[in-house]
Amino acid sequence: MKDYIVRATAAHTQIRAFAASTTEMVEEARRRHGTSPVATAALGRLLTGGVMMGSMMKNETDMLTLQIKCSGPIGGMTVTADSQGRAKGYVVNPEVLLPPKNGKLDVGGALGAGFLNVIKDMGLKEPYAGQTILQTGEIAEDLTYYFATSEQVPSSVGLGVLMEKDNTVRCAGGFIVQVMPFIEDSVLDKLEQNIQKIDSVTAMLDNGHTPQEMLEQVLDGLDVEVTDTLPAQFYCNCSKQRIEKAIISIGRKEIQSMIEEGKEIEVKCHFCNTAYAYTVEELKELLKKSR
Repeated sequence: MKDYIVRATAAHTQIRAFAASTTEMVEEARRRHGTSPVATAALGRLLTGGVMMGSMMKNETDMLTLQIKCSGPIGGMTVTADSQGRAKGYVVNPEVLLPPKNGKLDVGGALGAGFLNVIKDMGLKEPYAGQTILQTGEIAEDLTYYFATSEQVPSSVGLGVLMEKDNTVRCAGGFIVQVMPFIEDSVLDKLEQNIQKIDSVTAMLDNGHTPQEMLEQVLDGLDVEVTDTLPAQFYCNCSKQRIEKAIISIGRKEIQSMIEEGKEIEVKCHFCNTAYAYTVEELKELLKKSR
């Protein structure tokens, strides 16, 4: 099944909700970066959260960046997403290995202490930037805390990535549920009861639940109305031309020293790990452009 995001409201617009299946997106990220199981789970959760948060933005050119800087062995992560269900990301140390904790991949241990930075570029003079301290490093709780403290929107975030024995991605997805300021106490109580009794995201996905069915569980008895769906995918907009601009920006001196080495160079995109090769002749052309 192709990845997609569902947007919905409930309790007569007192609640807005998002849910996503991201199995193919997370597997694509794993394949491109060669991530270990715990790194796949960490990056997969951040990609899933990021692609849903990206879909909350209004304009086609809006961009969201989620950046985790942390003390744990994973070294940090960055994800960017747009408003059309496209996301990309990478981890600093994709090969990190940790023993399981309580039978599960120890994402919190991989991240350790640190900060979550959320940057929204909405075409204004300055991008919006919010920073919160990591609460558990498990990512769902960290995003929940971010929404409550930086955006003052009480939210519940559930994220999950389940791995196969061969370390490929079995299933991935999540949900974000947010309550409006005018929510009635009875609706809030019902929502809290639902969240306490639902299965984990990975259990729901592994049982074949679609994003709609996940939201029906989370918002049981609260009149869910799906407003729209959009496809989700791992997508990187890098190109040889974009990388050329990056090479030009490092300056004439650096380019000249590469030329003098007399060898072809290879530059990899951080986000998707695509390699771009440049011959000495191409570097000479870039040197001319850097004047």
